[in-house]
Amino acid sequence: MADASIPLAGAPLPLVPRQQGALATNRGQHVPDELRRAAEQFESVFLSEMLRPIFDGLQTDGLGGGGMGEEMFRPMLVERYAEALSHSGGVGIADSVVREMMRLQEAQTPPATEAADGADR
Repeated sequence: MADASIPLAGAPLPLVPRQQGALATNRGQHVPDELRRAAEQFESVFLSEMLRPIFDGLQTDGLGGGGMGEEMFRPMLVERYAEALSHSGGVGIADSVVREMMRLQEAQTPPATEAADGADR
């Protein structure tokens, strides 16, 4: 059986991707994949912004560290860490965004009014 972990150098624990369709709203509705992806992307951007100051303060002078190359690629590494965290379950922001978007969608959908004979009124 193949390992479903996301390879992430330096990560203390293996990151396992979230199961597709694992989240359903409190009413048991299926969450569209596009909505799940958008929520995970939002969480990833949020996590990236939270991780950036942590990595900005790290000193990496020495063998193989520092320099112009690291200055250019460190933001990409931070974004990749945030994507991996979000994809593996994140911190719950994506789940909250999905629930809120589904709630807003339900609130905007007008209730179906149907007469006893089946005709719309």
